[in-house]
Amino acid sequence: MSACVPTRATDSHQNRTKRAPQPHSPPPSPPRRFRIAGADVSASIAVFLIALPLSLGIALATGAPLQAGLVAAAAGGLVAGRLGGCPLQVSGPAAGLTVVTADLIHRYGWRTTCAVTVLAGLAQLALGCLRVARTALAVSPAIVHGMLAGIGVTIAVAQLHIVLGGTPQSSVLANLRALPAQLADVHPADVAMSVLTLALLLLWPRVPGRLGQLMRKIPAALVAVAGATLTASLTGLSLAKVDLPSWSSHALAGLPEGPALGIAAAVLTTTLVCSVQSLLGAVAVDKLVAGQPGLSARVGRSNLNRELLGQGAANIVSGTLGGLPVAGVAVRSSANVQAGAVSRNSTMLHGVLVVVAALLMVPVLELIPLASLAALVMAVGIQMVSLNHIRTVTRHREVLVYAVTTLGVVFLGVLEGVLLGVTVAVAVALNRLAHTRITHDEKEGVHHVHVRGQLTFLAVPRLSRTLHLVPQGTHVVVELDGSFMDHAAYESLQDWQNSHTARGGTAELTGRRMGVRDTASDRTGFEAALADTATGATSGTTTEAPARTTADTPTGGPTTSTICRCHPWTPWRNHQCDHRRSTPAGGHPADPTDEPADRPAPGTAEPNSPGTAEPSGPGTGTHPGTGTHPGAVPNPGADEGTHPGTAGPSNPGTGTPTNTGTPRSGTGTGTSTAGSQLARGISAFQRDTAPLVRGELARLAREGQRPSQLFLTCADSRLVTSMITSSGPGDLFVVRNVGNLVPPPGEESGDDSVAAAIEYAVDVLRVRSITVCGHSGCGAMQALLNSEPGSARTPLKRWLRHGVPSLERMADDGRPWARLAGRAPADAVEQLCLTNVVQQLEHLRGHESVARALREGALELHGMYFHVGEAQAYLLTEADGGGLFDGVGVADMSA
Repeated sequence: MSACVPTRATDSHQNRTKRAPQPHSPPPSPPRRFRIAGADVSASIAVFLIALPLSLGIALATGAPLQAGLVAAAAGGLVAGRLGGCPLQVSGPAAGLTVVTADLIHRYGWRTTCAVTVLAGLAQLALGCLRVARTALAVSPAIVHGMLAGIGVTIAVAQLHIVLGGTPQSSVLANLRALPAQLADVHPADVAMSVLTLALLLLWPRVPGRLGQLMRKIPAALVAVAGATLTASLTGLSLAKVDLPSWSSHALAGLPEGPALGIAAAVLTTTLVCSVQSLLGAVAVDKLVAGQPGLSARVGRSNLNRELLGQGAANIVSGTLGGLPVAGVAVRSSANVQAGAVSRNSTMLHGVLVVVAALLMVPVLELIPLASLAALVMAVGIQMVSLNHIRTVTRHREVLVYAVTTLGVVFLGVLEGVLLGVTVAVAVALNRLAHTRITHDEKEGVHHVHVRGQLTFLAVPRLSRTLHLVPQGTHVVVELDGSFMDHAAYESLQDWQNSHTARGGTAELTGRRMGVRDTASDRTGFEAALADTATGATSGTTTEAPARTTADTPTGGPTTSTICRCHPWTPWRNHQCDHRRSTPAGGHPADPTDEPADRPAPGTAEPNSPGTAEPSGPGTGTHPGTGTHPGAVPNPGADEGTHPGTAGPSNPGTGTPTNTGTPRSGTGTGTSTAGSQLARGISAFQRDTAPLVRGELARLAREGQRPSQLFLTCADSRLVTSMITSSGPGDLFVVRNVGNLVPPPGEESGDDSVAAAIEYAVDVLRVRSITVCGHSGCGAMQALLNSEPGSARTPLKRWLRHGVPSLERMADDGRPWARLAGRAPADAVEQLCLTNVVQQLEHLRGHESVARALREGALELHGMYFHVGEAQAYLLTEADGGGLFDGVGVADMSA
């Protein structure tokens, strides 16, 4: 969907966003009908040139009439392209269906195979109406990849006989047994055409230089088949060629003939393979689309249930007209996206071109050697055995499932192989659930019990035996590396802990989710952590046990929690444990509206100084609760002469501040709480994170920093740069200041710290990109909107003068708005946050080092907007002078 630029008006900028029409509102004039974008026309031609030879080759491989491949390609393009839920997916005869279709033709004949295709289409319609498309994606990727690999092996072995000039047999074993005899009776002309086809197919995409870029615009499959056809025609070789009988004699679907159980199994197999391949293809197309800025907003995500309905309708039409089964095809779909398609018109137009070719190009198609088509399909079969898929399943320890599924499909059949793979996958999952590794060692007088895997009743005997090997009266650390614990394991651990602490020992429970340290005198945390693990909660969830308070508190001395039970990554709660509120003299509780003692009051925590650079990486960030408070930019109307230590609310009756952003010496509680919190954070880093990153940091210390980009963002504590960019130590050179501002170069009284960081990053570190990142709810932008002329020139307001051009840009009716794809800005603050990113990029281009690097092509500039409440990042695309911020999805190109 496209983002429309709102109509301009002469009102103040505060009210402009209220008049912004919704992105989905109808345009002022009706759209033109039957409008086809030029990009769709060029993409459809590219897809057609790939689909034509592949459709003929797949029909040849199945033993069906060659026209059946063209019928399926046309039905897939026109019907599935129009009705499907994935606009850019191209459907047609798929190599993944070759084995299934060939087996059906061998058993039941062609007309019954067409009837099975129609019944499979009806089954897909029923599944689409039941809205179960997402359920099909629950199949293990190892099973899907194994199924495709088995089909690829079957195709390659069968087509090898045609490449050698022979005829394939009905099964892989029969083809393998007949291969020696076929090698003894090779037809040189067929082999020569096959070798030429494979050579062109392999070498055409690898031609270097500018000439190679121009040549690659023509699909390699078309070049390979055309080259072999031209060579065969010029040399006059005696070869078997494509034979397309008259369409008047083309066989259509008939009533199914055969055993009912066999027909039902055939329908089930065809439905399964067609549906899974099409749905996985739609997901893969979504990932390709997400990787192209601007296209995802126009196309949108796939509707998988609608895609299933479209595939079912296409199979009904194809089967009725005597065509092969239809499914989404990865090669043609990726070519469609990469060729620049922007709507479903490209898919439909490719279907029209197939119909035209089938009616008008029959004399040309009959010049194609069958050996060339066989070589093309054999190459496709070999590519279906993906080394990348093998590496992926090996990394996830699912290679057994992959191998069993592949061998099952090769030697038993597609349905049998898939069922065998599912059985093995379930067995592997049960084995992992039941298998638990428990070890015990001693380091410096501390006993460590490591539990790797899920802790169920099956592991209780070994767990109990290991725990009773720990000497009495010692300190024990129990590490749980798993996400599930059943009731039997929970009771066993709890009973042992009670027994061990009763004999003078201490116990500590840790793990990927635990941040709890307990002693014999504080059992609540241990038991609460056990209970939390026993629920099988997901990572990141912690149990907050009630904090203990000192029984005999001196009069006037506030009471605080002695133990923090937060995991190092609970920033989502701003580190708000269930601390008891401070108790003033007299025992009266503090005001329940008071902020926690370890959290600065809004507007009192000092933001990072403008232009401060910081390193980025796991374990090096600010511990939750100790960093800058969200909204660190104070309200301009606040009393800025108030001492930070007195800004928070006071306890009733005493005047003692409980919220001290920067406590003064002698305040007692604030200093003690902040100090202990800082110490806990550092201790957690040294214990949990430092051992994991020490090797990498040692390497960086030796080699020096080599960041790939400069990341300039706001000082707001809610922006964790390493988290939202998935970066580690040494990846980002980070500059943070209030409002993510870039002072223009040469400005009087400019801030040299930001300019120095930019110069150092570009000229010394040689970063390849610079990103300016704004965010929602920015206090600096709110302060700009609320600023009044003539007010006191405080340090904050002097710094915010660098944001005035952003304010002026937003108020300028002659400039287009910066905007978000898919929706209008929520309010004037968000509009200013977006505009500020665009304006600061202009300031950035004015710096000499940046301008020079841009001219040399050594640097890229990016704008980014992070919506804190939605945890959604948007990247700036230079659609016009205002700029469009497009949402970033899951752009995993591995599929």
